[in-house]
Amino acid sequence: MHLLDLTQFLHELEENNNRAWFVMNKPRYDILRIEFLELVTEIISGVKKFDPALAGCDPKKCLFRINRDLRFGHNKSPYKTWFSAAMIPSGLKKPSDGGGPAYYFHINAGGVLRFGAGEYSPPKNRVLAIRQQIVTDSKGFAQMLRNKSIQSVYDGLLYEDALVRPPKGFDPDDKHIDEIKLKSYFVRAEKSTKKIKPAELPALLTENFKAAWPLVKWLRSVPFDHT
Repeated sequence: MHLLDLTQFLHELEENNNRAWFVMNKPRYDILRIEFLELVTEIISGVKKFDPALAGCDPKKCLFRINRDLRFGHNKSPYKTWFSAAMIPSGLKKPSDGGGPAYYFHINAGGVLRFGAGEYSPPKNRVLAIRQQIVTDSKGFAQMLRNKSIQSVYDGLLYEDALVRPPKGFDPDDKHIDEIKLKSYFVRAEKSTKKIKPAELPALLTENFKAAWPLVKWLRSVPFDHT
């Protein structure tokens, strides 16, 4: 993956976020997307060694489209200014549809590599299932939170978007009430691509995803609501 070429393209796209510029630079985009696909393929190859469920994961289905969804929000720029991918076991729904935990990363126009794993803003029925599992498996959940591999890379779960009050039906005095109030069960970190050699990127992401494996494994234990 030519990181300098990618960040330069994304920086120029940020400055010229319109269809005319993108069409003119489509050959550059096509090459970079092929390289990004190769990167995702290599990462899957590494991750499946500790998470065999990813063995059948199709790299092409992991890549997000660069076109933005213009139906929502005030930003009407047609293109995203980052390349991103989410890796989940074959056959599952997208994480946003409640398909379980994913390994996610993106590289943006500022040269920032952001990566993480877990379930980010899953639907309400999935959040409820996770909260119920925290109560049911309180000990296992606590052990996962204390896991040294997670703590070595990540700062813990995302607490910034938590509920103000405990959700209905849960004990306000539960020892994990702060986690029960969360809307996402995800760990995240970031690094500057300026400090990363392109050849080291697949191994770096694979190792950091491995650090999050205890969270992914615990989330996989949460029953799915198939109704």
